[in-house]
Amino acid sequence: MVAQSDMAYNCSVDELRTLMDYRGSEAREKINADYGGTLELCKRLKTSPNRGLEDPQDIERRRRVFGANFIPPQKPKAFLQLVWEALQDITLIILVGAAIISLGLSFYSPPAEAHEIGDESEQQASWIEGLAILVSVIVVVLVTACNDYTKERQFRGLQQKIEHENRFAVIRNGEQTEVLVADLVVGDICMVKYGDLIPADGVIIQSNDLKVDESSLTGESDQIRKGCDTDPLVLSGTHVMEGSGKVVVTAVGMNSQTGIIMTLLGAAKTVEEEEKKKRKKQGKKNRKSKSFTVEPMDATQSLLAPGDFQNSKPPGDGMVMTDGDSVAPATQQTEKKEEPVYGKKERSVLQAKLTRLAIQIGYAGSFIAALTVIILILRFCIEEYGIKARAVSVLDVQYFVKFIIIGVTVLVVAVPEGLPLAVTLALAYSVKVCMLIRVYTQILKRVSP
Repeated sequence: MVAQSDMAYNCSVDELRTLMDYRGSEAREKINADYGGTLELCKRLKTSPNRGLEDPQDIERRRRVFGANFIPPQKPKAFLQLVWEALQDITLIILVGAAIISLGLSFYSPPAEAHEIGDESEQQASWIEGLAILVSVIVVVLVTACNDYTKERQFRGLQQKIEHENRFAVIRNGEQTEVLVADLVVGDICMVKYGDLIPADGVIIQSNDLKVDESSLTGESDQIRKGCDTDPLVLSGTHVMEGSGKVVVTAVGMNSQTGIIMTLLGAAKTVEEEEKKKRKKQGKKNRKSKSFTVEPMDATQSLLAPGDFQNSKPPGDGMVMTDGDSVAPATQQTEKKEEPVYGKKERSVLQAKLTRLAIQIGYAGSFIAALTVIILILRFCIEEYGIKARAVSVLDVQYFVKFIIIGVTVLVVAVPEGLPLAVTLALAYSVKVCMLIRVYTQILKRVSP
């Protein structure tokens, strides 16, 4: 059904996606060679450069055929996943280990000791210290996870509200009007001007000194001059820096250049996760097949000549059995392992600098904490084993664990782990306030000199 609808517009989705891969003069030559120019492309898309789209049913049909101008966001992280990420901090891991050791030693008492450490009430209440550390770690982890969860919900809510309020100027029924960016379809005639963020891929019909910043897609900081005779293609996610123009939309949503990039980034993680699951299943299959095929191999091995048996390859050497019981080369799985692994967390420039500053302060705190632990251990050893000439006891481990806990406490106090989080929450709050008083960045850019 989609193919028949594509033929009704004389342009397919794949054809338009391929067109948007060209740049500069190559794109102009491609349009002239395949479509006979921009106006002929509009005719094949069944749209008018002057009147735009007119039939509401035609707009819905275009949305079904060419897709909607919407890129689905990534799946939000579950609360337990945020808790697990908060537990990955090395300081918390050290605290948990020290607390478990301290809690275990508090219930251990040797049958006979030459000396007594502390009074009886102190020994009975020594378990409270380890339990208090564990409770503190749980509170810190839950607070961090709750803050991350709240921050993510606030940013998602803000993004949804901006998407529902973001409009763009188009020509429909011969009149210029504003529609939601999500309502744009292939064949719409958009009016772009200075300060606009291009909402979809398109081909320029006419332009007036149009310059576009494509650094968000290509990384090039230089402004690119756009026009029918120079570079007739505009890409979604780019900013109009100068001039104005009229553009016919050719790709929206997941079929646009921004959507393709987002799909590739998301697909890389999906492929990697599926490959890990396949390798686990394959390992289980191999173990089961080995357990069931030991006796048959012994029976058939006598039928093979010694030379034939030496020349034969083991099952896992050159071929690998897939889930569909088909034979696939082993090199395919080795190639999958070389796929790039993308970062788990995306950070802005400010967050990266704040994190770097926190790490540098953490190095200084780690040095002071290590120095504190060393001094406490040396002092204890000199006083107990040197001056008092006391023998080494198993319960002395409690003192060393306490010294480590003191050092970790110094490290926790010294490291400003909440600095990036505090700045992020402050930015989220300020953005929310700006949204409430309806102050937008685009308006500020236009007003500023």
